[in-house]
Amino acid sequence: MKISFKTAIALTLIPQFIIVKWLATRTDLVEQYYSMGIYPIISNFFRLLFGWIPFSVGDLLYFSLSVLALLYIVRKRKHIWRNKLKFLENVGMVIAVAYFTFHIMWGMNYYREPLAHKLQLTPNKEYKDLLKFTERLIKKTNESQLQITKDSSLAVKIPYSQKEIFNKTIDGYKHLKTIHPFLAYNTPSLKKSLFSTGLTYMGYAGYLNPFTNEAQVNDLLPNFRFPFVAGHEVGHQIGYSAENETNFIGYLVTSNNKDPYFKYAAYAYALGYCLNDVRRTNKNDFERIMLNLNHGVKMNFQEMAIFWNSYENPMEPVFKSIFDTFLKANNQTEGIRSYNAVVLFLVAYHKNHPL
Repeated sequence: MKISFKTAIALTLIPQFIIVKWLATRTDLVEQYYSMGIYPIISNFFRLLFGWIPFSVGDLLYFSLSVLALLYIVRKRKHIWRNKLKFLENVGMVIAVAYFTFHIMWGMNYYREPLAHKLQLTPNKEYKDLLKFTERLIKKTNESQLQITKDSSLAVKIPYSQKEIFNKTIDGYKHLKTIHPFLAYNTPSLKKSLFSTGLTYMGYAGYLNPFTNEAQVNDLLPNFRFPFVAGHEVGHQIGYSAENETNFIGYLVTSNNKDPYFKYAAYAYALGYCLNDVRRTNKNDFERIMLNLNHGVKMNFQEMAIFWNSYENPMEPVFKSIFDTFLKANNQTEGIRSYNAVVLFLVAYHKNHPL
C-alpha cells in the first residue's frame, strides 16, 4: 500500500519521540552539540531577525495561525466531517512538523546538563539551612526596602518605565557575564506581550516564544515584579528551559544588578518562595519570622496578591493544568511545582556566597 506524503510526515512523529526520549538520557550530547552548538546559532539568528522590531512577531504569528485554523475548520466543516481520516492525517502532519520545529528551535534545552553542574552546586534540602537563609534574606530585603523608601512602612514603587526596566535587565546581563561567562546575553530581543490581558487571565507573567526566540513579559504586571520576570524570560532565551533554573538565573541577574530597585525586586521574589517553603514545613517558624518583615515589604506582597486575585477565573486552573502537563512531558517531573525548587538553589548558592 502506497503511503501519502502527508502520512509519511505524520508517522515521523514516532521516531522523533523515540530520539528525543533517548537524548534525554544523554545530557552530555545535548549539552555539547545542541545547547552549546546548534542552539546559540539559531537563537542569535532569530534575535537578530526579530529583536529590532518593537512589537512581538511571535504573538502575531500565534494569532494569525489560530485565526486561519479556526476559519479553515468553520469553512471546511462539512468536508472535514465527510473526510475524517484525511483531516486526522493533516492534523498528524502539522503536529509532527510542530514537534520537530519546537525541539530544533529551543525545546531540546529541556534535556541539557543541569545548571547546578555548571555552578558546582548541590541543591540543599536541609530545613535548618533554609530557615537560617530565610531569616538572613528577610534582613536583606528589609535593608533594601528601607534604603529605597526611608520608611519601613512604605511599599517600594519602582519609578522606571517598562522599556527602562528592559534596558536595565540587559545591562544586568552584561554585568552577570563577568561573574558567570556562560550566562552571556547577546543580541537582545526582549518585549512586552501583545496578549498580556490573556496571559494574566491564564495566570502567566511571561513566556519565551520558541519559534521566534522573543522573550516576552506580561506588561500588566506591577513594576515591582517586572524586573525579575524580564530576567527570568531572558534565562529561557539563552538556553535554559527548566523553570527552577530560569528562576535562579532571574534571581542572579536581578540581585547582581547595580540598581537598588532591581536588588529589592530579586530579594523580595526569592523571599516569597522561601517563606512558602518555611510555612509548609513549620507554621510556628513562619509566624515567628514574619514578625521581623517590614510592613512595606508585606505591602508589596499584598500588591501582587491583589493583582492576581483580581484576574481569577474558572479557566485559570485549566490553563495551569495544561502547562503542568506540558512541563512534565518535557523532563520537568515536578511540573509547575518546579518553580518552587529554586529555593534549593538559593540556599546552596548563598552558603558559598553569603548575602
